[in-house]
Amino acid sequence: MTDHQLTRVHVWDGVAHLGVRSVRWSDDARAGRIDAIGAVEDDGTVEFTVLPGLIDTHVHLIGNASDTPADFLSWPLTTRPEEQVLHGLAHARRALSVGVTTVRDLAADDVQFSLARALEAGIVEGPRVLAHGLVNMTGGHGDLFIPPAVVERKPVADGPDACRALVRRWARSGADGIKVPVSGGVLSVGDKASWRNYTDAELAAIVDESHALGLLVAAHAHTEDGIRRALAHDVDSIEHATKLTATLADEMITAGTTVAPTLLINDRIADGTAPAAPAQREIAQELVADRDPAFRAAADAGVEFVLGTDANGFHVDFSDQWEELRAMARVFGWDAARTLESATSRAARALGREADLGRIAVGYAADLVVVRGRPWADPAALRADAVVAVVSRGRLVAGSFPEALLG
Repeated sequence: MTDHQLTRVHVWDGVAHLGVRSVRWSDDARAGRIDAIGAVEDDGTVEFTVLPGLIDTHVHLIGNASDTPADFLSWPLTTRPEEQVLHGLAHARRALSVGVTTVRDLAADDVQFSLARALEAGIVEGPRVLAHGLVNMTGGHGDLFIPPAVVERKPVADGPDACRALVRRWARSGADGIKVPVSGGVLSVGDKASWRNYTDAELAAIVDESHALGLLVAAHAHTEDGIRRALAHDVDSIEHATKLTATLADEMITAGTTVAPTLLINDRIADGTAPAAPAQREIAQELVADRDPAFRAAADAGVEFVLGTDANGFHVDFSDQWEELRAMARVFGWDAARTLESATSRAARALGREADLGRIAVGYAADLVVVRGRPWADPAALRADAVVAVVSRGRLVAGSFPEALLG
């Protein structure tokens, strides 16, 4: 184990700007930790800032990561799992290169669980991956990504007992949490956002079993009915929440439920800048038509929005997190510091990892991003091209440290 130190750098710790400081951390393949933060005289010449590693709470790692074009829907059906895990690693490393040191995959099975274990063990280098197993009904949002004629399908569960059994299967396989669709979606074939996914009895079983096993539950919900039902069953986060209302926002605040708004993907599908079928574009256009003012009002009221891109390498790239943050600043009317909180300390809290991730503090994971400028004060500085170095688990994994920070 080796100690490392940045000697003169602005520190934004996940909550506040601490001023110019030194930061020392240990180098360990599995658990590098921050050892000390010291005061340093500020002579007004410091150009760089160190931030906690960013946390993207909603991604889908498994998809084509090569430069060879491939169809978004058919690629997973024609690519062996052994190969898929390598594409997932490539996507994860792309996120890491722009400062995203933790991602949460929200449609995981044994492919993502295996990748997460290899990364955690230090066998391969990449961000921390938290993987939520997908519990999905026959004909539900997740199932509709696979054509009806395909015999070899991902697991589904119908009825409360089957739902409990699939939660238990994913827990045994190493899941960090459970993802459940409560409404239809945008990109699944033949789907409608308005379609109900799961009965109340099935949702109750999924959430009860997940919480009994210590697993957080993330609910995919676009519609008012979907959001209402997810909240009624005490899920931990709601993904998308596109048709959020003031009444539902109040319920969210009371319950402490977090939201990953996934702005870019729905905007890009709606405006045609991301490839999609006409029916998918129409769904997205209807969903986002009144979204922004409703989200702004909800944020003002106190709903906890955190960074979640829905990155899949096709509609949203794994280096688009900074662009998503700028979109969040615009939609919610946030300043730069509040925007950064959504990707650091607040995102860590949403994942139940506030004791070791999302902050620059003694004892926390040495996941650090060195950027040019003062991004806590300027939303325009929230850019991937401002990143000059990335530290994950205490090791330099991308870029290099400027000489001015080492002497």
